Amino acid sequence: MSAAARTAAVTGPTSGIGLEFARQLAGSYDRLVLVARSADRLDELAEELRTTHGTAVEVLVADLAARADVDRVADRLRDPDRPVDLLVNNAGFGLKQPLLANDIEDEQQMLDVLVTAVLRLTHAALGAMVQRGTGAVVNVSSVAGYLPRGTYGAAKAWVTSFSEWADLTYRDSGVRVMALCPGFTRTEFHGRMGVDRSSAPEFLWLEAPDLVRAALRDLDRGRRVSVPGAAYKAIVAGQRYVPRGLLAGFQRLGRR
Repeated sequence: MSAAARTAAVTGPTSGIGLEFARQLAGSYDRLVLVARSADRLDELAEELRTTHGTAVEVLVADLAARADVDRVADRLRDPDRPVDLLVNNAGFGLKQPLLANDIEDEQQMLDVLVTAVLRLTHAALGAMVQRGTGAVVNVSSVAGYLPRGTYGAAKAWVTSFSEWADLTYRDSGVRVMALCPGFTRTEFHGRMGVDRSSAPEFLWLEAPDLVRAALRDLDRGRRVSVPGAAYKAIVAGQRYVPRGLLAGFQRLGRR
């Protein structure tokens, strides 16, 4: 690889928003580092990207709910001999039921993936990027973080707040951090939760390719928070003026 070659790392790239990030970034980055639990799906995606774009692809099989696996990925991100220019922290999952209907270990696993892994991987990437004076991190959060949406929304509120703070703190060092806050998106995410797409109005569903294109444009424009979709921009802008009791109605969307 030449000195000008660029590397992007994506967690959770084998489906949904992460898959779309991998495909779009393969067209503009020389090397991708893909991180997911499924070796078979990682290898299949790596072969697709090598064939379609001629991109060098490195795969890391890791469960981001496991501290040892997270630390192994963090070591890769801070490797000074193989710098990562862009990190997309996308891996995640949700739980359909409210807190007391879930096993606490399932709740803990979700927190580990949505918060702890994001914290540790961002810390590793930022440290290396600040040393070089260049780089960017996109943390995939959610519009749910602006609404009363249970422990998932609470975790995503942390991701958004953390990302905004990190961008404010490290932008002068040449490093960008952006929170991406999508709403309902047509991916495998809700199907895995057992949620029917009819549980939210059709106009609220986003397409992953459009969402990722909007996110990358916002990153290029220097946005600290990216909220794709006109409906969700309006929801985020207006939620601060709506009584929390009325916002509780949003809990019923995407739950059936």
